[in-house]
Parts: sequence; C-alpha cells; structure tokens
Amino acid sequence: MKPLVVIPARGGSKGVPRKNIKLLGKKPLIQYTIEAAREVFPDSVICVSTDDIEIKEVVESIGLKVPFLRSSELATDTSGTHEVLIDALDFYEKSGYCPDSLILLQPTSPFRTEFHIKEALALFDDTCDMLVSVKETKSNPYYILREENENGWLVKSKEGDFIRRQDCPKVYELNGAIYIIQVNALKSKAIQDFEKVRKFEMDEWSSLDIDDLMDFAIAEYILSQKLNSLNL
Repeated sequence: MKPLVVIPARGGSKGVPRKNIKLLGKKPLIQYTIEAAREVFPDSVICVSTDDIEIKEVVESIGLKVPFLRSSELATDTSGTHEVLIDALDFYEKSGYCPDSLILLQPTSPFRTEFHIKEALALFDDTCDMLVSVKETKSNPYYILREENENGWLVKSKEGDFIRRQDCPKVYELNGAIYIIQVNALKSKAIQDFEKVRKFEMDEWSSLDIDDLMDFAIAEYILSQKLNSLNL
C-alpha cells in the first residue's frame, strides 16, 4: 500500500466556531487526529488540507508541516469531500508521490485512535472501493423512523413487521471517523456511487463526531471520564 492520509480542516464552521482548533482538554481538537495518524503513518504522507492560516500555524506548532493551502473555492459550506481529496492527490502526484490508497481522517472524531486505524487497514483490500467506519444506529428505520407521505401522514421509513427493536435487521450509520479509499475508484466515480463498500464497526463512545456545541460538551465529558480512569 502507498497511502496518503488526508485530514480536512477548513476554517469556517457554523456549529462550533473555529471548531478544528478549539481546545478539547488542553489540546486543539485537530491534534487528537494528527496524533493518531502519526502512530500509524510517517509525517511525509499525512496531509492536513486547510484554507486557514491559523489552522496551518497550529498544526505546524505541533511539528507537522502543512504542504499547501487549499483554495477558497474548496472551503465553502457546499464544497464536496471528493473535490478536496482530488485536490490533495493532485498536489502529491505533481510532487512525485503517487499513492494507491487514500485514508480520510476527519478531525471531528477525537476518540478514533491508532488502534482503530490499524484494525480498519487490516480489513481493507483490493476487492473493495472503500472501507468506512460505522456504528450500529439507534434510529433503526425498520422500527423507529417515520417520514411524511404526500397526504401529510407519518409512515414507516422502511417497511417491516417487527414488534421489538431487537428483532430488526442491524442498520449502520457512518460515524465519519475513518474512510479508506482506492485512489483508482476515487478518480473514476463519486464517493456516493461506490458499490463495493466494506464496514469497520466502532463503539458508541469512540464514534463521537463533533458537529455542534452539544457534541463538544459530550466530548469534554468523555475525555474527563478517560482521564479520571487513568488517575485511579
């Protein structure tokens, strides 16, 4: 495997202002992901993709060089992940490094560790377009989810005659922590069009994805519990 690790970190964030460098405990949020990546990969293949000078300075203050700043066109609320990844690939290929696999690690998943990354890598092979980290969803569409029909009535999102939640088929939601993608697949089609996708299941706490201030408060609680357990 010739990997490229991409950690996307744009400057704008509506849910939590300056989220990627907001302190969680005593460290910027993005540092948790950088530290996990560095336990598995050399710095030379870890790319923090950002448009923001302050994020670049924070990342480089912990010793990881940010090789380029991405354009403002790739840093809006509507910018797609696919375009950001292709942008990073183009930079490294033009620099002479041509990866065959891309590992996307979002900085909003601070409790994804190097052990999760290694376990996910062990499940990834040439037969799949992408491996994604997931957690079993509590909002099972066979049991609890409803949508509004054309008459304004709530109907089941997915048909099934199940009396107990435990009897429903398992359904997974992407937790945003780890994506491992074949570069050839990424270049040939959009991520949402991948057909050969394998899962890597993670537990609820490790799956936390910080999107808003409530998520950040939960992360602070989880971190305090982890630190308390270490001090026992």
